[in-house]
Amino acid sequence: MKKHNTRWIDKVCGHICVVMGVLLTSAMAHAQIAIEAVSGSVQSGVEVVRIDLSQALTALPTGFSIQSPARIALDFPNVVSAMGRSNVDVNQGNLKSVSVVQAGNRTRVVLNLKQSTAYKTQIQDKSLLIVLESVAGVAPAAVTQVFAENQSRDTQPLRDLEFRRGEENAGRVVVTLPNNQVGVDIRQQGQTLVVEFMKTTLPEGLRRRLDVTDFGTPVKSVVTYQVGDRVRMVIEPQGLWAHSAYQSDSQFVVEVKPVKVDPSKLTQGPGYTGQKLSLNFQNIEVRSLLQVIADFTSFNIITSDTVNGAVTLRLQDVPWDQALDIILQAKGLGMRKTDNVIWIAPKEEIAAKEKQELESKATVLSLEPVKMQTFQLSYASAVDIVKQLNESVGGDRNAVRTLSSRGTAAADLRTNQLFVTDVPSKLEQVQQLIAKLDIPVKQVLIEARMVEASDTFGKSLGVKLGATDLRAQQGGDGGYSIGGGNRVAIGTSYANSVASSGAGGSVDTSGNFVNLPAIGSGAYAPATFALAIFSSAANRFLNLEISALESDGKGQVISSPRVVTADMKEAIIETGTEVSVATGKDDKGNPIIEKVKGVLGLRVTPRIMPDGSINMAVHVNKDTIISRSPIEKSVKSVQTDILVENGGTVVIGGIYESAETDSLTKVPFLGDLPGVGNLFKSKSRFTEKKELLIFITPKVVADKAPR
Repeated sequence: MKKHNTRWIDKVCGHICVVMGVLLTSAMAHAQIAIEAVSGSVQSGVEVVRIDLSQALTALPTGFSIQSPARIALDFPNVVSAMGRSNVDVNQGNLKSVSVVQAGNRTRVVLNLKQSTAYKTQIQDKSLLIVLESVAGVAPAAVTQVFAENQSRDTQPLRDLEFRRGEENAGRVVVTLPNNQVGVDIRQQGQTLVVEFMKTTLPEGLRRRLDVTDFGTPVKSVVTYQVGDRVRMVIEPQGLWAHSAYQSDSQFVVEVKPVKVDPSKLTQGPGYTGQKLSLNFQNIEVRSLLQVIADFTSFNIITSDTVNGAVTLRLQDVPWDQALDIILQAKGLGMRKTDNVIWIAPKEEIAAKEKQELESKATVLSLEPVKMQTFQLSYASAVDIVKQLNESVGGDRNAVRTLSSRGTAAADLRTNQLFVTDVPSKLEQVQQLIAKLDIPVKQVLIEARMVEASDTFGKSLGVKLGATDLRAQQGGDGGYSIGGGNRVAIGTSYANSVASSGAGGSVDTSGNFVNLPAIGSGAYAPATFALAIFSSAANRFLNLEISALESDGKGQVISSPRVVTADMKEAIIETGTEVSVATGKDDKGNPIIEKVKGVLGLRVTPRIMPDGSINMAVHVNKDTIISRSPIEKSVKSVQTDILVENGGTVVIGGIYESAETDSLTKVPFLGDLPGVGNLFKSKSRFTEKKELLIFITPKVVADKAPR
């Protein structure tokens, strides 16, 4: 009896709460704009949803659409619901139902569709019209018949449009607006994002299609074009993705991020992303509470017979997937999700069920008859595929292995065919694996460039000075008798041999007692200026010769080896000479021959990264044999590991050498005399500058012809 009274009191309290809620909602409706009715109809072949409000809206509500499940959501700030119910069944055309959910001072209207489609909104007096485009396409005249859009000529051009790669491989489309007052409408239409900029024009330079596949983001292309008085941008992503949009002053950014699929999660994305709801129950049965969540979501919930008990909870504006997790944790329950069906049972029951299924699969696998299938490989090696199929970890043949314990694989080198014998389910896995491995490997063109620049300058100044006195030989003056011994020879040697004339010994007049000429350069002798002074009797000579040379040279040598190789395969290219040199003898007396290379070579191993850049282990060398005995070789080499963007050029090494030499040769004491000392010295200056730069440029070779 006491238990019956308790349930009766709970019911009365529940009714009182409902009545108070209705009264509170009515009071708020008088103070704020309220949604009074929602209806759906078809006008001129176009589906129209009409939302009647107590007052006219001042601005169109913001909204978004999702594809799976197909929904359109509109948010009404400072608007309450005065309908008295949250669901309106329509079941007309593409529209299944309309849900009206109020959270605080904000109300969300959700259109539950059969298939995703685009929509347009317009304020008409105290009502809001939502026109749904037909899935098969609707004529523009039909939409115009429902409501006419005002076309304004007061438009401004967009300033700029660019694409960037953000964090976590996100793709960012950045649009610079004319000002911060431009209206932007973004919606998801099928597998694309459609962004419209109201009352704007598109300059001719921005009317293009951006192919951004190489950026490694979910975005494949961005197409922008003019539609009436607005600019429409169509973003085409690929794979699983989620988008967000924000505006900072006059810059509008649409960011598309890749989404990792977790089959066990109720909603994809980080954290809890389900639609928010509020729950306030006292001592409600768990099975009934799960039914409430099933009605709120698009999932089908199957509850095990062993689920029982009651729970009391109060949740305000909590995502429904988080609310479900809280309920399951509180009652020690688990769940398994298959598509849009959720099975809820105690954790022990789920574990026992999974164990039974695994044992059943293992039994079927051991009894299932095996079959043989032949695979013709085009790019991969059949021998390598056999090794991968038979790979295992820790020596256990069945630990990590694609084939079952009864499966075998064999390869034919001649035809490059693969023969696999196993159960049909494993053969299907092998076929999927081969489809991923038997693909052409990307090719990379690597070009290295070695630039050697030299700049030389030389300057040399020298002198020759000599004198000869032949007065005694020529007949002599006073004190110098003919044939006597008082002869003078300066700067030359005196010969004691007797001349044929019988006049005495001969004297060579071509010698110099100062012989410091300029130094030649580049196989060229220096220029000379000679002066000879002699007396009228021609028996005394003074010879003076000045030589000078200045040279300036510039040179540049460019060596450019290039090679094409497959991804992650080493390539070697060399050109030059190879000589054999005897370096010694062995124990038997035979000469030991050593081969010495003087080559220009490139050794590289490229690896294409996921973002399209190229990582390379590079070794570039240029060796020149200078002499063979002894072996002397000039070596220029660089070895490094670098990361370069596709088609980019980077300097991987550089060497700069500078040499400057000043030399002075002079006669002691005489060369230090001021002025006259220049006749007794030789000066030279030599400057040489060398610079070596090594560039490298990798480029992925296109695997198909351009469109």
